[in-house]
Amino acid sequence: MPEAQATATELHPFDPSLALLTVEEAARRLRIGRTTCFRLVRAGEIESVTVGRLRRVPADAIPAYVAKLRHRPAQAA
Repeated sequence: MPEAQATATELHPFDPSLALLTVEEAARRLRIGRTTCFRLVRAGEIESVTVGRLRRVPADAIPAYVAKLRHRPAQAA
């Protein structure tokens, strides 16, 4: 019987002690695509910092981004 395939959560468990996340980790926490998350970071929608040559997202920027989304006026369809 083949082994069950691991889910993304099992491969990359949530670690609340991390202060800085990769853009990929931020995307997983938001449950959005990697490309979308990079676009949001480049646009300044999600706060990010540079550490050397690396781009990182502060862990507290994720709930701040969600709060910002929740307070935006609804767009007409």
